[in-house]
Amino acid sequence: MSQNIKAIYIVAGGPQQYIPEYDSYKNVSNTIWMGVDRGVYYLLEKGIIPTYAVGDFDSINEREWEEIKEKVPNIKQANPEKDETDLELALFCALEHDPEKIIIWGATGGRLDHFMANAFMLSKFQKQHPHIPINIMDQQNTLSVYFPETHEIFKDEKKKYVSFIPLSSEIIGLTLKGFKYPLTDKTVEFGSSLCISNELIQQSGTFSFEKGILMMVRSTD
Repeated sequence: MSQNIKAIYIVAGGPQQYIPEYDSYKNVSNTIWMGVDRGVYYLLEKGIIPTYAVGDFDSINEREWEEIKEKVPNIKQANPEKDETDLELALFCALEHDPEKIIIWGATGGRLDHFMANAFMLSKFQKQHPHIPINIMDQQNTLSVYFPETHEIFKDEKKKYVSFIPLSSEIIGLTLKGFKYPLTDKTVEFGSSLCISNELIQQSGTFSFEKGILMMVRSTD
């Protein structure tokens, strides 16, 4: 497989109004672009030829499909009646390249079931590949999933709010340092709103925990 891939950028087919501008990523070296279903056409409209097109392409019309077949070198077409979502198939493909990180756009907004499946799916892939940060991003939020250890994060003036959401039945031993609302060795149960809308008060901070699966959401107002 490909070596020394700095990042794989995946654009899924969610509503375009939720997708931030990603032009600044276009000229980054040693990266792979991947389009998922209608996200392939979003990339082509931006003048980006993805290395891979993945999905059942049920949201693509005939003209768009012909353009995709003409321009995209690798097409992984799936049967619409399948067990995995299009984005899940794309992640399987992306992780074969063992990149340094993966960023996903176009996975929020629109159908709530798709968004929830995408958000919770992060935990499965992140657990299997803990050395590869996987983020879902839109205009307002960045989602990521973490497992027990100490993690450092840095202040982001654009997305200053930091929320921690348990994905497991409980988070044991959660400690937050460098935050407006610190915690020490706290147990946080699934469904709790205790860790919503925190903020870093230093340029960097840490969060750590002993057991559980934790989602972090960084948001603008």
